[in-house]
Amino acid sequence: MAWKREEPVRPESVPVPTPAARPSNFSGVPVPAAGSDQLNIGKSVVVKGELSGSEDLTIDGTVDGTIELKQNVLTIGPSGKIKAQIVAKAVVIQGAVQGNITATERVDVRDTGSVDGDVVAPRVAIADGAHFRGSIDMQRAGQSKPEAKTAAPTTSTTPSAGAPVR
Repeated sequence: MAWKREEPVRPESVPVPTPAARPSNFSGVPVPAAGSDQLNIGKSVVVKGELSGSEDLTIDGTVDGTIELKQNVLTIGPSGKIKAQIVAKAVVIQGAVQGNITATERVDVRDTGSVDGDVVAPRVAIADGAHFRGSIDMQRAGQSKPEAKTAAPTTSTTPSAGAPVR
């Protein structure tokens, strides 16, 4: 009789759950995870006045006034019609915006988006096919506006009195 060496019992490998990374869309703006703080304003909703909050917001309706989401992402959906001054961390525009936009991170105007107003943000992306009319200021936070340069003192090129002119 031959002795058989017994193999030690190995536990089956159990996959270690890893926290799911928040996927991001192609512009780098994170896609909200299920159950995250995300508010949606539907196509039939009309808001007149001041809109502020501390969660990400998607607007497919109409807003007339001001929108302030300093620490959050504002997404204007394809049906969104905005006549407002906007202040947010990041703004993604797929609909129409009339008004100035200030973002601390980025403004992304998609191919279906339209902006009539000035944009102030350190990063601005405008897709081919998007409409934009206004100015863009891409200064970084804390950077001061350049001051007008003063003219250097000029020296006269006319000959002094009594010198012969050639």
